[in-house]
Amino acid sequence: MRKILIIEDDVNLGQMLSLHFEEEGFRTQHVPSCEQARDAIAHSFYDLILLDQQLPDGNGIDLLSELIEQNAERPVIMMTGHHDLELAITAIKNGAADFIHKPVKTIDLQTAVDKALRTYESNIANGTERTDDALTKLNLSKDLVGKSSTMLAVSKEIALSAQSSASILITGESGTGKELIAKLIHQHSRRSDQPFIAINCAAIVDTLLESELFGHEKGAFTGATGRKPGKFELAENGTLFLDEIGELALPLQAKLLRTLQEQTVEPVGSTKSININVRVIAATNRDLYQMARNNQFREDLIYRLNVINIQIPPLRKRKEDIPLLAQALLEKSANELGKPAPQISAEFMEQLQQQEWPGNVRELGNTLMHALLHCRSQTLTPDLLATQADMPDELLAEASSDQHFVTLDELEAQHIQKVLTHTGGHKTNSCRILGISRPALDRKIEKYSLSIT
Repeated sequence: MRKILIIEDDVNLGQMLSLHFEEEGFRTQHVPSCEQARDAIAHSFYDLILLDQQLPDGNGIDLLSELIEQNAERPVIMMTGHHDLELAITAIKNGAADFIHKPVKTIDLQTAVDKALRTYESNIANGTERTDDALTKLNLSKDLVGKSSTMLAVSKEIALSAQSSASILITGESGTGKELIAKLIHQHSRRSDQPFIAINCAAIVDTLLESELFGHEKGAFTGATGRKPGKFELAENGTLFLDEIGELALPLQAKLLRTLQEQTVEPVGSTKSININVRVIAATNRDLYQMARNNQFREDLIYRLNVINIQIPPLRKRKEDIPLLAQALLEKSANELGKPAPQISAEFMEQLQQQEWPGNVRELGNTLMHALLHCRSQTLTPDLLATQADMPDELLAEASSDQHFVTLDELEAQHIQKVLTHTGGHKTNSCRILGISRPALDRKIEKYSLSIT
């Protein structure tokens, strides 16, 4: 019978967890302090340890390091009442198999325990050891800003996936920072000293994208005056980031699938395959499974890309992160402009937190840059938000009117026109706000006959 040690100073919680796991067929022992935990471990063997972060006679993180040093294979799951991004990262970096936030949901904890034990027992059966080397350099807190539970979960996924070479699919709305996540995974992986190559699948026309991805031989087509290596070759031993993968045409999807299956590329105009060693990270703001049902995306390619899935939450789902994000983005913008960052008034921050941010972090950054450019004092005040492009709240209000329901196309056309008007027809700035590529914007301007003047 497997045995769990519960290190928790809350007696009621400790007893509740003991009862739960005993009903699940485990033997348990509950201790409330670091000293008693050390004594218990010295006299008994445990298959898994549940460890509270805050204990009366010490810090759970410090005790975690002791436990991992004694037995690096035995899984330790940390429990914490603090929604702190740096703490979560430190726990994973120091060897925790997982971390759970309080108040503890037994179903979440049971899932984490089952997963940790499966991994532990599989490693023992296969004679493998846990490899945490890639995590010893992990320092995501300076890159990922936020303290929400959703961002803590994202940081954990980054930490865990950095150890693997499996393909990753990052999903989330435009402007949520999918490329940043891809870069962080690469930077903290064993491929960090090799190239990180990114390509936007929506920004290049299909006729050229094949050559960009796979390369071409001299004379393969008009203008091919010499051999050109593709992104896969340039990313050898490193990471290739395929942004907006949902925009990839079906013929190229077939060639990409073959590349991932065979780990070879065949340049345009060549009959020979080239072996590659590349980790692929793809990103999309579209529902690929729905696209597959509509015969717009290959389902077998989804399975190749989506070995690990990381979902990035929209900003409206983590508004508690806005104060930290706003401060970080404001300082970044001020640094770019070579001027000191002003203070953010409480009223300005309140306005930021009330908005829905359809453009997510990208839109928040643009809003702060605009406010900074127009700020003539040492404090950002709500009037600096007044000249921003209207967000689609009022458009949504129109859509809910009893007298007229606009279509989604009409809603999209109205919003894009407002952004174009706000930017004075500047397409690059409009693309940043809308979170779409230049070719996509051009197609929508033509589709809706929009004005750019």
